[in-house]
Amino acid sequence: MSVSDSGDFYRISKLPQYVFAITNEMKARLRAAGEDVVDFGMGNPDGPTPKPIVSKLIEAVRNPRNHRYSVSKGIPNLRIEIARRYERNYGVTLDPDNEVIATIGAKDALAHLMFAVLGPGDVVATPDPAYPIHQWGVIMAEGHACLLPMPTPAEFLNRLKDLFATSARKPKMILVNFPHNPTTQCVDLEFFKEIIQLARQHGTMVLHDFAYADLGFDGYKPPSILQVEGAKEHAVEIFSMTKSYNMAGWRVGFCLGNPRMIAALARIKSYLDYGIFQPIQIAAIIGLRDCEEETKKICEIYEKRRNVLVDSLKKAGWPIEKPQGSMFLWAPIPEPFREMGSLNFAKLMLEKALVGVAPGIGFGPSGDGHVRFAFIENHHRTRQAAASIKRFLKAGPPR
Repeated sequence: MSVSDSGDFYRISKLPQYVFAITNEMKARLRAAGEDVVDFGMGNPDGPTPKPIVSKLIEAVRNPRNHRYSVSKGIPNLRIEIARRYERNYGVTLDPDNEVIATIGAKDALAHLMFAVLGPGDVVATPDPAYPIHQWGVIMAEGHACLLPMPTPAEFLNRLKDLFATSARKPKMILVNFPHNPTTQCVDLEFFKEIIQLARQHGTMVLHDFAYADLGFDGYKPPSILQVEGAKEHAVEIFSMTKSYNMAGWRVGFCLGNPRMIAALARIKSYLDYGIFQPIQIAAIIGLRDCEEETKKICEIYEKRRNVLVDSLKKAGWPIEKPQGSMFLWAPIPEPFREMGSLNFAKLMLEKALVGVAPGIGFGPSGDGHVRFAFIENHHRTRQAAASIKRFLKAGPPR
């Protein structure tokens, strides 16, 4: 029997078709046919990386000493610099040697941490909907993803408390992400205090995905879970330079907090990689040290794009509340189209209005009544898309 005849591979068979691949293929076909698609589908920052970071990369890459293997946990000065940033921004003290690890982006941190700390059948409680790796990273690691619907953070917290009170299999980990992708919901420090209290009460690990740490609007500053007293006894937090510094393709992330979980991640990564290319790490140090003002400018750009998108959609007949954080708009599907579900709605809008969005079903069962817009188009393109959407909504669903 050949490999091609032997059926699905064990772990691959657990993964469903990536929903977003369906709309991505449609976009590619339309563009190949010469159509001008305005694409809000992927949260892929379109702005340039700050110049000091790029300049330092060019300088560092010219030094042959930096072309060799690095270390999987990140060079010491990079770990020192992210610890300093947490001290400045959150008043959180971190030991760079035992409570910090640099990772090849946030996904690397999250997926490999799951492999490091979960055993077969271990329960991980996470909101539904959620960023796909939050669910499927657990499943790939042989854990059990317990999806708790999250119409609001308060209701998620109540469901979580009920789960601990009633389930025979208590969660081994709580996985949360605020500002939340895809729903954009935000929390205050009191929410995290309750999460840590639950973890303390039940001996549970906590993972907070803090990808949108610097994208808070209208004066809102997203809190770090590590600001909670005693949080490091139970929690780690993942921070990424992707959104804060426009460094998506650079793949620089960090896992911070509980020393035991950090050590487990470091150990498994020591078998898997030699870390980030060293010139990128050196350039990232400059970003963390010298480019704090740039993160504020990047946030302002997203806030302005949010305003233009929400205002334009309102004029198009699709009123949506402005999110307080993240780089997304979580939009309920307009009533006349709701029965068709998010995937068919996204496909129809792509076909008729030439506007791409992410179908909510791709983020979990509770997401199917929504689509997600990312703030990745300029003001002119956003208004162009809203004009097309207005005509699309006026025409109504196909009969």
